[in-house]
Parts: sequence; structure tokens; C-alpha cells
Amino acid sequence: LKLCAGDLGFTSNITYDFEVYSAAQNRWLEVSSVSNFKAYQTNRLKLRYRDENNGKHLLHSLNGSALALPRIIAAILENGQTSSGINLPAVLHPYTRFETIS
Repeated sequence: LKLCAGDLGFTSNITYDFEVYSAAQNRWLEVSSVSNFKAYQTNRLKLRYRDENNGKHLLHSLNGSALALPRIIAAILENGQTSSGINLPAVLHPYTRFETIS
């Protein structure tokens, strides 16, 4: 979810919130947020890089929060629920080495 300018702090150039659907609460819940601060933070730190022509440029910085793990687990359990068990998202199968929690 891309936040509108009115919801951004003055330091942030752009912010995306990551959300999951909670069937139990019948609403979307934020699980993480990532912002691009462009050169706001790096200017104070004097963080620069040199390009191929030896010119100096300020770096951009990203600020991201960790995942709200309880909300992630709740969303997987709620949204994957079937009469025979809980189906895990296909993207998790290589990591869990199983597809269903019975």
C-alpha cells in the first residue's frame, strides 16, 4: 500500500506499507513498512559515492521495519484454513518442505 503524501513524515520521500488480510478481524493489518528517505539521512552523515567520472553524489537511504511475525503467522493460519488442514502458500514450500499442516 503506497501511502499518500499527507501520511508521510517530513523526512520520507515515499513509503509503502505491507499488509495482510485478517479473516478473523475482517480487515487488513500492517505487517511492515519501508520508506525511501532519499538524501535526508545521508546528507548529515556525508555518505557519498563516486560515479564513473569521479563525481561525488549523495546516497539514498531506505528505512524498513521488521515483519510483525504474529500477524504473518495469523494470516497464514486464517487464510490457508481448509477442512483437511492449513494449506501453506506455495512460496513457503521449499523452506518448510511440506505444503499442509494437518
